[in-house]
Amino acid sequence: MIQYRNLSEAEINRGLFSDFVRRQVVTKCWRKENGEWKIKDVPFVDDWSEENYATLVSCLKNTVLTGGFVYGAFYDRKLKGFVSVEPALFGGEQKYLDLSSIHVSEDMRGQGIGKALFLVAKEWARENGAGKLYISAHSSVESQAFYRAMGCVEEEVYNSRHVKEEPCDCQLECSL
Repeated sequence: MIQYRNLSEAEINRGLFSDFVRRQVVTKCWRKENGEWKIKDVPFVDDWSEENYATLVSCLKNTVLTGGFVYGAFYDRKLKGFVSVEPALFGGEQKYLDLSSIHVSEDMRGQGIGKALFLVAKEWARENGAGKLYISAHSSVESQAFYRAMGCVEEEVYNSRHVKEEPCDCQLECSL
């Protein structure tokens, strides 16, 4: 049985991710060309290096320390999914909060963990004054299918910081 709970700053460390498998085999991705979305062959394996884990740990700790939301899914006391939402509203009238991460371990995908994490993130964002979630999302067809199923649509006004950091991501929003 999956157990869900908030993560504290003290427990966010590299060891928390020892049984988490980021690996994602990607074959096709969405790409915007001349204003039109197309599916392209872009084969690669997405995984995290130790440097990526160090950055992730630092970012998640910062999210908690600044009043944001970090929530985990555990199976057999092992972290198998997590989501984070940054605390600072942006975008004027849109009242966005940034869904900064949502990941499910490769061995647990397809079991509803991502949906459960997304829904609790939406609820937290709504309770904290947001009108929409902003998501700079992986462009793989599988990831995009998940976000569309969650009600996400293409963002009308892209956040330039996200585009600069991840130019191949799809910029999405989700109304709360």
